[in-house]
Amino acid sequence: MAKRHGGWFAGALRARRDHRAPVRASADTALFVSFSITSLVCLTTLVCLATLFSACGGKDSNSAVAALPVDAPTAPQSDLVFAGRALERAPLPCASAILIEPTTNTVLYEQGAHELRAPASIVKMTLQLVVLREIEAGRLALTDSIRVSEWASNIGGSQAYLAAGEVFSLEELMKAIVIHSANDACAAVAEHIAGTTDGFVELMNREVQHLGLTDTRYVNVHGLDDEPTDGNVTTAYDIAQIARELIRFPKVLEWSSIEKTEFRNGAFILENTNKLIGRFEGCDGLKTGYTSRAGFCLCATAERDNLRLISVVMGCAANRDRFGESAELLASGFNSYSLVAGSPKPADLGQEIEIRGGKPKLVRPVLGSATAVLVSRPDDRGIVRRFVPDPTLRAPLNAGDPVGKMQILSRDKVLAELPVVTPVAVEATGLMAWFRRSTGK
Repeated sequence: MAKRHGGWFAGALRARRDHRAPVRASADTALFVSFSITSLVCLTTLVCLATLFSACGGKDSNSAVAALPVDAPTAPQSDLVFAGRALERAPLPCASAILIEPTTNTVLYEQGAHELRAPASIVKMTLQLVVLREIEAGRLALTDSIRVSEWASNIGGSQAYLAAGEVFSLEELMKAIVIHSANDACAAVAEHIAGTTDGFVELMNREVQHLGLTDTRYVNVHGLDDEPTDGNVTTAYDIAQIARELIRFPKVLEWSSIEKTEFRNGAFILENTNKLIGRFEGCDGLKTGYTSRAGFCLCATAERDNLRLISVVMGCAANRDRFGESAELLASGFNSYSLVAGSPKPADLGQEIEIRGGKPKLVRPVLGSATAVLVSRPDDRGIVRRFVPDPTLRAPLNAGDPVGKMQILSRDKVLAELPVVTPVAVEATGLMAWFRRSTGK
């Protein structure tokens, strides 16, 4: 009985199942079609939303910049970032002074730095700058021959005792100017380039205007100001800016670091008027100046442990004072600041990060353009470097796109934040790649 019942129940179940099979197949087909239509609608909606978001200024999938905080640091213009404090020291016994770090153009110390002063022979730094720009432009060469005029040979003050009709190379005369501050050599060079010294003065004034130095004006090429009329005028700040531009040319420091050298085949010795050369560690320039109106002046520069500083003192009371005060100011700078590498290794941070939806999936980020940080001592002790990746990173990325920041810390205090970038392009894969193809973004 049970068996017949079981057989009957199984047969009935099979009959019911066979009877409903076409209906179930139709339902399955309808369900599949419905799911497909729903998926297509969702995907279409997502594409539209992505397009609308992009058109309304949303974050483009091709950029990771918007993912960074609004206060994220931008790549600096140089390989150095200043993260120190202003130099604290007693005033110097001079009319005006300044100390700058030239790479970042940071003023570390200033004392009446914008007061108008007579610069004396420091004007010759601008003469040097004009000459070197002409050489850079290909309009002059250091091997050019220059004939000394009668007028140039009669210029007084510091000189190389040039005689009318003598012929020298431009480099010989530039050494006489840079090392020995020869006024007659200034006049000879100026006449050769511009026809007259007045014409060259126009070039000098044009040069400082190009640098945006509105407090500087020249009336002659050598700096003499014995006449009671208006003379050359500048500021310690402007002189530092001229020096910053001048040291871009290696020849200047090559010449200005020479203590003494022969001139006119050994008949005359050019002695450097800057007595810090050979006496102050790292000093290799730049220019002295003195007249009774200007007082004793000096623009000096020195480099120690890859850190270069530029100092200017004006209106010192005695010759030795300008050297002593310049040495004191430079030494204060070197003793107060230290260079810290942005990364233990050059550029490479030594770790990998994952880029979501990207190919390659892992990249080794590198520092952007900054490779060092200038900090105040003792902040250079116990330096910690911490890489903070952008948590919203996604592909695609171009080589050089930001992927985070490198924090430089001392005693848990963030001294600087340096940009970190991907060194390679990262392509989008999967759905992100499909979005890009669909939207053309």
